[in-house]
Amino acid sequence: MHEINLDKYELRTDLVIDHFPGKESCSNYTKKVINKDIYVEEVGINNQEEAKTFRKKEGIYKTVTFKDISDSQNFKKVEEVFVNTLKRMLEENSIKEDSSVLIIGLGNEKSTPDALGPKSLNHVLVTRHLFKLGSVEEGYREVSILKPGVTGETGIETKDSILAIVENIKPNFVIVIDALATSSIDRLNKTIQISNSGITPGSGVNNSRISIDKETLKVPVIVIGVPTIIDSSIIVADTINFMLKKFSYDKNNINNIELVNLSDSVTTMYPMLNDNFEEIASAVKINGSTQNITYSADSKYTSSMILSGIKTALDKAVVTEAK
Repeated sequence: MHEINLDKYELRTDLVIDHFPGKESCSNYTKKVINKDIYVEEVGINNQEEAKTFRKKEGIYKTVTFKDISDSQNFKKVEEVFVNTLKRMLEENSIKEDSSVLIIGLGNEKSTPDALGPKSLNHVLVTRHLFKLGSVEEGYREVSILKPGVTGETGIETKDSILAIVENIKPNFVIVIDALATSSIDRLNKTIQISNSGITPGSGVNNSRISIDKETLKVPVIVIGVPTIIDSSIIVADTINFMLKKFSYDKNNINNIELVNLSDSVTTMYPMLNDNFEEIASAVKINGSTQNITYSADSKYTSSMILSGIKTALDKAVVTEAK
């Protein structure tokens, strides 16, 4: 009898925290607990070796994680923590309070999960034109915004349009806002990542373009991202991380597939998951593989997602002898 150990299962994500195993014991990791619902983590990737290990560019990554902002008091507290974290990032990158900034909203405004960047700019107070007129009170900085759209709509590479604007208006630094991909359902819309490492447009949906960073723009680039994107097959694969999924088999058969400790996030998003899982798991055990499995058209999406998750897990899993 064998069991498949899924500890080394890897999922695609833009969040450095998702890629940081044993983070509490690492010297370049810190965690500050604000209260029981909010905490801030910081990771420093300081060299090429660390960048390769964590599959992220060198830089500082600050992550604000929270549980609920539906309550107005919680929202205000998260807002306060985010603002203070962003201020510290600016200070650490030698950005002054009166430095001019270009804020860029990446993404497709017509696609809900990818619309974070351009929609965020609707709430930004633009002041650059007022500075040109000399009619700005003390305490404001010169702010301009840009919605470059997506290459599929404009025919222009995002980096090219951004570089042209930066060369023309010459801001002291750039802030980029974008939707990120995550490998955890619990992090969707409940995490804010701030980094100084730049960003590659489209990386969250496997459509990477040229990086937007200090090297390409010649000014500091601060990236603010919120995970709003998750691959459908990851929904089930994610349960491997924060539930427990076991496969057991002998020489000829798959004997058992278990799904336990199902999180509230998963059951809310996929109420038919448990029933569909039992049906698919039973068929896989009888069939001995994930090939030629049929399921009801009424639950086509959930069932195909489960089957995809099981297949991917089996492909990625590490096989060990059961004790």
